Formats: sequence, C-alpha cells, structure tokens
Amino acid sequence: MTRPAISVRGLRKSFGTQVVLDGLDLTVAEGSVFALLGPNGSGKTTTVDILSTLTPPDAGEVLVGGADVTRDPRAVRAAIAVTGQSTAVDDLLTGAENLRLVADLLHLDRRTGRARAADLLERFDLVEAAATSPSTYSGGMRRKLDLAMGLMGDPRIVFLDEPTTGLDPRSRRAVWDVVRGLVGEGVTVLLTTQYLEEADQLADRIGVLDGGRLVAEGTAAELKRQVPGGSLRLRFADRTALDGATRALGTAGADADALVLEVPSDGSVRALKEVLARLDDAAVEVAELTVHEPDLDDVFLALTGRPTPNVEVSTP
Repeated sequence: MTRPAISVRGLRKSFGTQVVLDGLDLTVAEGSVFALLGPNGSGKTTTVDILSTLTPPDAGEVLVGGADVTRDPRAVRAAIAVTGQSTAVDDLLTGAENLRLVADLLHLDRRTGRARAADLLERFDLVEAAATSPSTYSGGMRRKLDLAMGLMGDPRIVFLDEPTTGLDPRSRRAVWDVVRGLVGEGVTVLLTTQYLEEADQLADRIGVLDGGRLVAEGTAAELKRQVPGGSLRLRFADRTALDGATRALGTAGADADALVLEVPSDGSVRALKEVLARLDDAAVEVAELTVHEPDLDDVFLALTGRPTPNVEVSTP
C-alpha cells in the first residue's frame, strides 16, 4: 500500500477561547481529489493553513507528503502548492513574466524556468494572453494563471481553498478541467468549497466538516445514501396503469397529468426488485423508471442541521 498524501490525526486548533478544530482526523490518498464541505467558520481554511504550514497546530499529528508540518515544514512546502480565494497575480507584469518571477523565487535556472513557464501557459490555454497584463484577463483566466504560478515548483500536492468563488459558470468549469488534468498526472488535490456541484463533479471523496470535526466522509454516492429522501420515479403509458400501480404499491404521490408515480426508496437493488415484483403481481407495466437520490444539499442539511451557505447552482 502507498502512503497517503495527507494524514491528519487528532488535529486541534483554537484562537483564544474559540475552538476551531476539535480532534480532526483526515486521510487523503495520493492522486485523488478530496473535497472539504462546511459552513462558514467550520474550520476549512484553518485546516488548509495548517496543512500548508501557514498556521501552527495546537495538537495532533499532521503529515503532508510524508513530512511533519511542525518538525519539517520546508519539506512540506517543497511538495505543495496553495491557491486561495484571492490570486497572487501581479498586474504590473505580463502573464509570462508572472511565471518567470516565480521561477526566480524558486531558484530555477533560466532554461528550466522558461521551459516550465511555456509548458504551463500551453497546458492552461494562456499562450495567446501570455504577453498581456492579467488586468485584461477574465476571472477564469486569472485563476488559471494563479494555479500555473503555484505549479511552477512541480508540486505533488495542491491545496485549493474555494478556488472558484466569484467565478461565472464557464470560468468555473475551466478551473474544473485544470483540476482534472492535474489529477490525471498523479497530483493530489485537497479542495475546500461551498459549491456542492463542484464537490460532486471533482471529488473522489468528500468530508463534511462541522464543529471542527468530520461528521461524515465518503464518496458522493455514499453520502447521499446516508440520508432519506430518495425515490423511484415511475412513468406509465396510461391512467389505468397509473391507478393500478398506485393500488399495488399503496402509495400516494401520483401525478395524473404526467402519468408519474413517486415511490419513496433508498435506491437499493433490493428495493427496486421489490417494487417491480409487486407491479408484476398486479400485472402493471412500467413505461419508464428512474432512480432519484438526495443531493449533497440534502446531505449537508441532514448532517449539520442547516443548509449550506452561499450555495450557487451553476448552469452551462
């Protein structure tokens, strides 16, 4: 088994009398995307700050890339890149000059720095804009340049703290494509976000942070199965079949106009077989069947007792 890219055990952090992280345990596998969901003040940004050595922990063991953030912060910094809600882009420089500045700060030789900058500009589709000031860029282009600057050091672990906040849907999807490309190259990504669609689209595993602890963790599908609210949507060819299904299943919720019956279900194969068997016994034929699961908003509400704040549903 390979070691995890990030391993956190018993992480605690307080600011004055306010406890922000209260015994947080977290493991992120190499080459995966882990999304942290949580309300404002739940500790998401503090977690990223500690993992990236910007803030010292009060207690607990925190390993990033196999290095301890307290005992060997230089090794941690050499392995990571961090992108926050605001970019580190300098508008007085061109896009290419921003990347070359980072290369100088990393003490890369001239040839290596220019080659890496050119590669990143091409990878992030910024070649045509490379000679212009980022002040002329769209929000998505600025975010991509900021990510490219972080990748100049060839990190294996990337922290993205709400990276698409304030971006329009098209720019948000452009950043998603960048993240998918990184993971395809074996990079590990820890993402904090309040966009439920973002976590659903990108994350291999999702952790719900509340009160300084992970209150749930799993794939999007696993988390959705933890809460009630799923259903089977049955559509019938005519009203006779709809009425027969309503009697056979003993449930209300029929839409006579759409010829549709909603049946509460956990979406399991066992539940699906049971419904179909009862309809078969009643000689009722289903024209169409779809399974509807709770979404991540339902999950968040069930686990924290409150809806996710500032959730935006983006459209193409």
